[in-house]
Amino acid sequence: MGGRKSPKLADKIFNRQHNLTAPHDGQTTPIFIVENPSRDFYFPVTVDEVKEILGRLPKAHTDHLTHIWFQKIKKTDYLDGKAFQGSFVCGSGVYSIILNPFPTDNKMRLGKNKPLTKILNYYKDFTTDLNEDEDGWYLKWTEEKISRYYLENLLLHEIGHSIDSFYERYWSKATEQKRENWADNYVAVWADQIRENYEPNEKNAL
Repeated sequence: MGGRKSPKLADKIFNRQHNLTAPHDGQTTPIFIVENPSRDFYFPVTVDEVKEILGRLPKAHTDHLTHIWFQKIKKTDYLDGKAFQGSFVCGSGVYSIILNPFPTDNKMRLGKNKPLTKILNYYKDFTTDLNEDEDGWYLKWTEEKISRYYLENLLLHEIGHSIDSFYERYWSKATEQKRENWADNYVAVWADQIRENYEPNEKNAL
């Protein structure tokens, strides 16, 4: 809950809509939109941090992006499992990555039933702190770890989806699993690449 119930499932992109306007000629992109989350949520990454990650990727991977939207969510949607951690939507000249906020208690809610091993494995590189309380199961995060997850996994996963859409690789309902595999593979390759650039040196200085 509060994200993909199973990270391998599709984000129901085809059922989502946007109300963004395509940028005009000469406008700097991507356009960043930052909404004010409620007191129960916060954005674990900043605009500058996202810009830095985009700058470490090949321009051909990100030039098509028109918007990065830090979008607020309702607490009721989060608790009902209706809010995604992030998503990608496109149409009418818009290619937008949406990042949703994270709970201020740093607890990623996973529902009443103990989460499947494949879900825990998806997050194991960032946290394995699984707990249970009266509201169900949750993974406990630190601010540093959730920030790393957003930048090294979630953001890259949605960029993978955007590349898939822009170049029309697997962009159809019939190829849902191929889309997810493509995005996951993109993360696997490029997360290592951007981590290598965390400490500037002569070899990989930006």
